[in-house]
Amino acid sequence: MEVISLSNISNLCWYAIHVKSRHEFKVWERLVKAGIEAFLPVVERLSRWRDRKKVIGFPLFPGYLFVYINRNSQDRLTILKTKGVVRFLGSYSKPEPIPEEQIISLKRLVENKKSMDPYPYLKEGQIVRIKSGPLAGVEGILTEKVGQHLLVLSIDILQRGVAVKIEAPEVEVI
Repeated sequence: MEVISLSNISNLCWYAIHVKSRHEFKVWERLVKAGIEAFLPVVERLSRWRDRKKVIGFPLFPGYLFVYINRNSQDRLTILKTKGVVRFLGSYSKPEPIPEEQIISLKRLVENKKSMDPYPYLKEGQIVRIKSGPLAGVEGILTEKVGQHLLVLSIDILQRGVAVKIEAPEVEVI
């Protein structure tokens, strides 16, 4: 077992990996078993069959999950050798790290189980922060859709986002 020192902690970064279609849960399990911290954002949806209804977890970003590894480590090779992993996102020779605050905000959204929907990636717009409540401190882009306000959290490396319904007074411009 590797001893974690302060120098190792400072080298840890989040990266996005692309996985084979419909292999997100299997790859996540394999990485966790290998001792790699992995994050698979999941949303619950009600699925209906002819005879029953059931709540099922679906990946928020199909085909992608996140790993927390050292920048210059063998972990990248271990991940690439994991069955179902296609590639790291970024340039061919160097994966691009994801800002930690984006992952922290995404984890908080998923943990609070608010109604979330995938949302188109937005680069421009007003950046806001939620002032109070269970999502206090979460930052994103404020948009309006059919008379409702949405906070859109964008994950730059995936060029995707997720939207959650909010009340406009809950946010402050940053």
